[in-house]
Amino acid sequence: MVGNLNGIEIVATGAQIGADVLGVDLMNFDDGAFEVIRRAALEHMVLRFRGQSLSDPGLIAFGQRFGDLLLPGMSITGKHYIDEHPEILCVSNIRDEEGNPMGNLGAGEALWHTDQSYEPVPPNYSILNAVELPPNGGNTFFCNQYIAYDTLPDELKYAIQGKIIVHDESVNSAGQTRKGFDDIVDPRDAPGARHPAIRTHPETGRKALYLGRRRNSAVLGIDLDESEYLLDLLWAHATQEKFTWCHEWRMGDVLMWDNRCSLHRRAPFDNNYRRMMHRIQVQGSVPY
Repeated sequence: MVGNLNGIEIVATGAQIGADVLGVDLMNFDDGAFEVIRRAALEHMVLRFRGQSLSDPGLIAFGQRFGDLLLPGMSITGKHYIDEHPEILCVSNIRDEEGNPMGNLGAGEALWHTDQSYEPVPPNYSILNAVELPPNGGNTFFCNQYIAYDTLPDELKYAIQGKIIVHDESVNSAGQTRKGFDDIVDPRDAPGARHPAIRTHPETGRKALYLGRRRNSAVLGIDLDESEYLLDLLWAHATQEKFTWCHEWRMGDVLMWDNRCSLHRRAPFDNNYRRMMHRIQVQGSVPY
């Protein structure tokens, strides 16, 4: 699908999720352009803006067009990475001269997840700006959870009707334990929010799977073995390749995605090369 409004062109990726937004400067755009972007985000779930020169204040200002910003979760260092911009989470493998991490997640794989679903009121949108990139690797994959729900076998849809899932806060998507948290023995007791397995998008009215992340997750109201079996089936279905799109990063890329109806993951990259990404998130609403 290709659309052209207000001089902005929306070009779908051809996959089940994602679109390019052409003809807009994220440092300087009007209300009409914003409305085109807002509608495109609801339709395509993931938007890619290429050729941008987005400063940190510009990134924050862009996010604030969609609503109040949500502060990042606890970092692995226990403090903000950018003191003057606490809204920004640094995602990086870079370390300072004393060997301290300058960002979360390192260079390894970040598994399928939804950002900060462990919050009682998780974010609507995440916006990620490429600040420094390795020559290759670190691709980001996105998965459409509307279609994942729509195509669930009837027995799985029945099994998760009305079910609540534990969204663990203690570990991030790279498996790093956040500062101040202990290892989890029983996922049913994990710290973090409890949300419905099936979420209704408050703006589109569509239903989507809302799984959060697999590690330390549990379906409440059933025994643990049954919960593990059910979650394995759900995750295997939800992350099928036919539901996904892969983004290969270039300098100047900015991505935004709707956490209410998508999952994402990051491929690993060579830790001998530096990578720095700046991410903000827009405050959402209580899942229902």
